[in-house]
Amino acid sequence: MTLLLSATLVLLSAGRALAQDTDDILQYVDPLIGSSNGGNVFPGASLAYGMAKAVADTNSSSNQGGFTLDGAPVTGFSMMHDSGTGGSPSLGNFALFPYTSCPGGDINRCAFPKKTRANFGGFDESSVSARPGTFGIALNTGIRADMTVTQHTALFRFTFPENSTMGEAAQPLILQDLTDLSNSRQDNGTVSVNEKTGRITGSARFLPSFAQGNYVLYFCTDFSGAEILDNGIFADSRASTSVKNMTISRSINGYPLPGGAFVRFKSGVKPILARTATSFTSVEQACRHAESEIPDFDFDRISQAATEQWQAKMGGIRVSTKGVDKSLITNFYSGIYRTHINPQNYTGENPLWSSDEPYFDSFYCIWDLFRSQLPFLTITDPTAVTQMIRSLIDTYRHVGWLPDCRMSLNKGYTQGGSNADVVLADAYIKGLEGGINWEDGYAAVVKDAEVEPFDWCCQGRGGLDSWHSLGYIPVQDFDWKGFGTLTRSISRTLEYAYNDFCIAEMAKASGRTADQEKYTLSSGKWRNLYKEDQTSFWWNGTDTGFTGFFEPRYLNGTWGYQNPLNCSNHDDFSVCSLQNNGPETFESSIWEYGFYVPHDQATLISLYGGPDRFVDRLSYLHDQNITYIGNEPSFLTVFQYHYAGRPALSAKRAHYYIPEFFGTTPDGLPSNDDSGAMGSFVAFTMMGLFPNPGQNVYLITPPFFESVNITNPLTGKIARIRNVNFDPSYKNIYIQNATLDGVKYSKNWIDHSFFTEGKELVLTLGDRESDWGTKVADLPPSLGEYKGYGNSSSSSGYGSWHDTAGSSAKRIRSWLRGDLESL
Repeated sequence: MTLLLSATLVLLSAGRALAQDTDDILQYVDPLIGSSNGGNVFPGASLAYGMAKAVADTNSSSNQGGFTLDGAPVTGFSMMHDSGTGGSPSLGNFALFPYTSCPGGDINRCAFPKKTRANFGGFDESSVSARPGTFGIALNTGIRADMTVTQHTALFRFTFPENSTMGEAAQPLILQDLTDLSNSRQDNGTVSVNEKTGRITGSARFLPSFAQGNYVLYFCTDFSGAEILDNGIFADSRASTSVKNMTISRSINGYPLPGGAFVRFKSGVKPILARTATSFTSVEQACRHAESEIPDFDFDRISQAATEQWQAKMGGIRVSTKGVDKSLITNFYSGIYRTHINPQNYTGENPLWSSDEPYFDSFYCIWDLFRSQLPFLTITDPTAVTQMIRSLIDTYRHVGWLPDCRMSLNKGYTQGGSNADVVLADAYIKGLEGGINWEDGYAAVVKDAEVEPFDWCCQGRGGLDSWHSLGYIPVQDFDWKGFGTLTRSISRTLEYAYNDFCIAEMAKASGRTADQEKYTLSSGKWRNLYKEDQTSFWWNGTDTGFTGFFEPRYLNGTWGYQNPLNCSNHDDFSVCSLQNNGPETFESSIWEYGFYVPHDQATLISLYGGPDRFVDRLSYLHDQNITYIGNEPSFLTVFQYHYAGRPALSAKRAHYYIPEFFGTTPDGLPSNDDSGAMGSFVAFTMMGLFPNPGQNVYLITPPFFESVNITNPLTGKIARIRNVNFDPSYKNIYIQNATLDGVKYSKNWIDHSFFTEGKELVLTLGDRESDWGTKVADLPPSLGEYKGYGNSSSSSGYGSWHDTAGSSAKRIRSWLRGDLESL
């Protein structure tokens, strides 16, 4: 708690010190970006990583975040959500719904089931207001709903018209439903209402969105602002004021029977407030949250406190707004905001094991989050990332494995490799400490690499016998030790290779020389699926003009085949997810995965015919729209020109994708936000430093602002990026030269000490590509040697790596040359 308070105070003081104008940063945050067109964001009231997330829920087909601006009506107001996810709608538990009165005073004439009350949930989009910590909307019935939150508790304020639409004096009724967004309630739900106080309590069992298992959630709701007339329970479309307790079944047809409780009030002259808290442990815990966090039902006080917390959380990054279109500033800060919504801090709410460690949930999923979201938070909120790392390691202690995806206390499905390994390595090499037990963390990543779980659908890695004996994951692998979907042999092979490299980095930094050698060697296994004579043709028979692609291989070493363009942005017929008959790449094509060798771009460039041919291939990927910026594997490809000595082309791509595919309207995201992955891509790109996650590397491009100041929350030191010759029309987007702390700097990348030590990077810009950052000595680290660059002798960014690897160095280089027999 002391560390958190200190970090918050540093942020507050830094935000004040760095302010370049009097603008409040939160005015540039629009939570409604991505609330239509499949962005699936949560646009409601939340604290950073908060458990309570209050918003109006609509019955849209794309309501994974609860609320949408696509014309669908409101069906309720609930207080548990995730943000930006795919799959089934997530959470949305125990929705409230208000009526000004029931026709004729007959409670049975109010609509209780979700489907029928949607008829009363229409709204005008102009009535919607959203800002960090609060959300509001007016229904066409004349009822206004505003909401704000603390960590575990939501406070709803319902303002009613004087009379109902039938002309009757208002006798408001507020119901609470034992449901969730996806109607997943299992077995029996329970509800009780206190006749005197109107307190509603209950619980139910639900299914997670993209995971095995189920979870039980409890709630506690109190009201203030009007005298109670009566209360009771409802089942399906009928209600009773004489019954105060109910247990309701799922129903024989498999659809959860509507049921819950209601409270009716004598008057709606003043706003009625509903305070509701949830808990994964008990009703009593939920009530304690509510009573301790919001004892006074003071909406304005709670809303102001939420605003102040967000100001502190986001105050560490300040940009010069001079000359910049406001939409770009909004894009930037809204991206930062969405990055802080998930994962969620459920510390003290985990009933599965007893521990003093933090517990975070809604890692949804790490395959998405490791690429930019968690690295961004490592810069802006290292204290929170430290807690997340401790939570991941503690999950390993009690579950046996690091999760790849985790939600609602359950194991989510693994999409690729064991990419929590990348998350831990990224934090370790960037110096995060804060109580992290790195011995356990290292044991966890090594277990991922060496031990196959029985259910590798949801943890660890499958096919490890083949991985160790053949050096790749075969298509149609014979795996009798563990079980999962026998697909994705290419993407899993490439991801396993990088996962092993990340383990090698941790081994190197911790002095484990033998492990460093072992996993460095293993990280080269990606070569075993490279088929140098493989061609690629469009479906109409047109040759792409490129040869050499990854392809699947069988157990006996013979080659299989997958069209390199399958699962690309142009493929409308393949389904490329976790189906049993799915392809050998996950949510991405062989064309795109062909660039996923993050640790050894030098060798990949050589395989592709040298830097010029590599640039041609990378440009073809983008120019022909083979890649899809709405999916995370595309992120790093925007910046991989750096490795071929063409950083200017990375800058050009960045300025194409933003704002072309990332706008500031509700339909402004190219796809679902994936718990802040899209938001962090925008923030990193506009800030001008993009990470190669799992490595101490940030690729430099010019920020979209004249200057950017980033305060380290732990030390208060300020890192600065300043553009000379900044042009807000963005003609000058090419770096001509640079200095770091006043000294000439020609490398096209920088390491994490830039942030921790508070350095200053000054970039002089022009309207044409220059030779800055193009020499081999200026290129980012790579395991293999850079060759074929006409401006310098070849070298490797990881030269010292080979030196410390001892006798394995020749073996590693031999493997990277393709001489497999020498192993």
